[in-house]
Amino acid sequence: MAQRWTNVALCAAAVMMLATASSGHAAEMRGVTATEIKLGQTMPYSGPVSAFGALGKGEVGYFKMLNERGGINGRKVNLISLDDSYAPPKTVEQTRRLVESDEVALIFSSIGTAHNTAIAKYLQGKHIPQLFVGSGASKFADVAQYPQATVGVQAPFRYEARLYARYALARNPDAKFAVISQNDDFGRDYVAGIKDVLGERYDERVTNATYEFRIRPSIARSSS
Repeated sequence: MAQRWTNVALCAAAVMMLATASSGHAAEMRGVTATEIKLGQTMPYSGPVSAFGALGKGEVGYFKMLNERGGINGRKVNLISLDDSYAPPKTVEQTRRLVESDEVALIFSSIGTAHNTAIAKYLQGKHIPQLFVGSGASKFADVAQYPQATVGVQAPFRYEARLYARYALARNPDAKFAVISQNDDFGRDYVAGIKDVLGERYDERVTNATYEFRIRPSIARSSS
């Protein structure tokens, strides 16, 4: 959580660069006026991981505090945070609304690996930055593939897996591992992290099973 707040503060610093633009230049920038900087994000306020919605509420609260202190260079930061029920199709729908109707300057800290993947090409086509991607997937560090995605807000999944594997081996050098991973970028990064540590010992030490993550239709439709 401390890292999360550090990243929010860093975002404020990044937003400050928009805020310090000259009035004439600001008038030409999407989502930036002489008095406001408009940001957008999607969060799972409903659905299977709605507990993570607290992150969005905290970020909205942070910028509210910043605005009460005068904003940034006279501009208030308007973070529009919409519910996507943790369903990628809904993430796409809400992101299009943020870009085409609300005309935000950038997408900030939207949660989910599949969700950020689903909106990446659309945002690239619109030249809208994805600032502080809410995922630890290593692929978002590939600038050639994701030129609009900058800096993750979570520890890299692959690094987390390395830490777990090293800790297990420190406790028991002969440890064997049972890995149940999602069949997606999230799960594959964890498997790759364990392989990084075990190397040639991976096949003899690890039993791996994968599963498919699905959002129930009733949950996907439950957002307001």
